[in-house]
Amino acid sequence: MSEAGRVYLEGVAGDGSIARRNRDDWDRWSIVPRVLRQVGPADARSEVLGILSSAPVWVAPVAAQGLGHPEAEVAVARAARAAGLPIVLSQAASRDAEDVAAAAGVYLQQIYLPEHRPAIEPFLDRVVAAGAAGVVLTVDQPASPHVHPFRLAAAAARPLVSPRRPPLPEGTPPAGALHVADIAWLAARTGLPVLVKGVLHPDDARAAVEAGAAGVVVSNHGGRQIGGSITSARALPAVAAAVAARAAVLTDSGIDDADDVFRAVALGADAVLIGRPVVRALWDGGEDAAAALLAELRDEFAHSLQLAGYEDVAALRRAGRGALRALDGPEQKEER
Repeated sequence: MSEAGRVYLEGVAGDGSIARRNRDDWDRWSIVPRVLRQVGPADARSEVLGILSSAPVWVAPVAAQGLGHPEAEVAVARAARAAGLPIVLSQAASRDAEDVAAAAGVYLQQIYLPEHRPAIEPFLDRVVAAGAAGVVLTVDQPASPHVHPFRLAAAAARPLVSPRRPPLPEGTPPAGALHVADIAWLAARTGLPVLVKGVLHPDDARAAVEAGAAGVVVSNHGGRQIGGSITSARALPAVAAAVAARAAVLTDSGIDDADDVFRAVALGADAVLIGRPVVRALWDGGEDAAAALLAELRDEFAHSLQLAGYEDVAALRRAGRGALRALDGPEQKEER
């Protein structure tokens, strides 16, 4: 991994403590296995918005993967396909959307809107033509004069890792503000379900769904935006309760292993997105390592379901927080 790649991939906002809290707040939930249930091998398969996968796991959008591997997002797409998992491609990917879509099983496109919305319409046409199953609109990164060091690291190497067909013309300014009307516009323009990524407050989740979002992604952008942000693990239960069954709920930020997937589903997520661990595997060991990580995550989640006494993902969702115990906080008092 190059120094620029390391700084970009691992960088977060603030003093860095958000990365630890993202991780620790999943760990504060202990799994409570149930026994004597005659549960055989568990079925880990998942369906979210009509998208089938071998487990409730999607590969998260991570930009500039060419910083550490020549095949970049194409290699990750092949790894995800081998594991039976969808991939969400970053708009700032190193490889063209068409190449990634051709290599993937199921592909969704992450989008940042520009200040002048029509500037992105040609790229949206490309996304639809490539066969995207959905659009993931990131809403937690409005234009700001402050630039974190990890973004500077990626920007410095950008000419080396840019796709042949950039999604936007050079110099296109990003949107200074986003509005709920952008959700309906994007859905109408593409004819695809729109997931809104970067939601941490239940009222924002309700507003997104009421504006036409097919789903929300509970995310603090992997800790990249605000160093003192609430974590996804803390925000997820309230957001899931606010959305109820009206839309899909996904989550990311700090998801590292199969136990985290289990915890997220029990807390109300339909699926999780995993990013940094996949890219680390790609950069350290190539496509085979990324594929092995995703296959292991899928298989370990199925194993965790069985050991905890749940025959499938639906059974775990029905159990909800009853499948867990909080190590601290008000949830612990509620569950006594």
